[in-house]
Amino acid sequence: MTTRITGTREEWRAARLDLLGAEKELTRRSDELARRRQSLPWVKVDKVYRFDTEAGSATLADLFKGRSQLLVYHFMFGPDYTAGCPSCSSIADGFNGIVVHLENHDVAFTAVSRAPFAKLQAFKRRMGWGFDWASSFGSDFNADFSVWFSEDQQRDGGIEYNYRREPPMDGVPAGPAADGPGAQCAARAGTDFATFIRERPGVSAFAQEGGEVYHTYSSYARGVDGIWGMYQWLDRAPKGRNEQGIWWRHHDAYERG
Repeated sequence: MTTRITGTREEWRAARLDLLGAEKELTRRSDELARRRQSLPWVKVDKVYRFDTEAGSATLADLFKGRSQLLVYHFMFGPDYTAGCPSCSSIADGFNGIVVHLENHDVAFTAVSRAPFAKLQAFKRRMGWGFDWASSFGSDFNADFSVWFSEDQQRDGGIEYNYRREPPMDGVPAGPAADGPGAQCAARAGTDFATFIRERPGVSAFAQEGGEVYHTYSSYARGVDGIWGMYQWLDRAPKGRNEQGIWWRHHDAYERG
């Protein structure tokens, strides 16, 4: 939280113009990073992945629905969850309005999770979402794109997430960590902490050209922050993110005031 100060309109304008210069530089830097993302080499996807969708069994190529580009949100919802990750759910609350625009700009969009399709559909109805959500249950897709890890990997230090190797997980959280952000999210997803964090969030991009599918980009952890619409608004609010721990909920779990 920033320290509050007061001033005259003239002082505000001078400070705002100084900030504007920094914001413009950030915009230029963001544009350059976007160009660098788009210049990454394309990697051909040779493995055949199967997904359960509203249209039935589908391949990765099918998820493009005739378009040349595909964006995937790796949604944390494992087979043992009873509800979607509350963080992923708050991100997904912003998907409904953008999908129609993406689809009319040659970009398909889908969320993908490991939970069985019926479980995803039930939660989707609860949340009132309309975007495509495919189940990768029984597929290697999540493991291959570094958003799901086995219990053995977790125990033995075999998890490489966000391009970094994680240390072995030694037991379950204890003390203050037992009620920390991760444990709170796990409880709201209806599972234990260790099971919960074997699933991970991320965004992946794919291209289809000449009958072949290519992986072009993936981002994880704080790399997903830019599509978390709630935070983009809070960063412009007077008190910023102003948070202590996990304050957000599934949108139907807030007290209505």
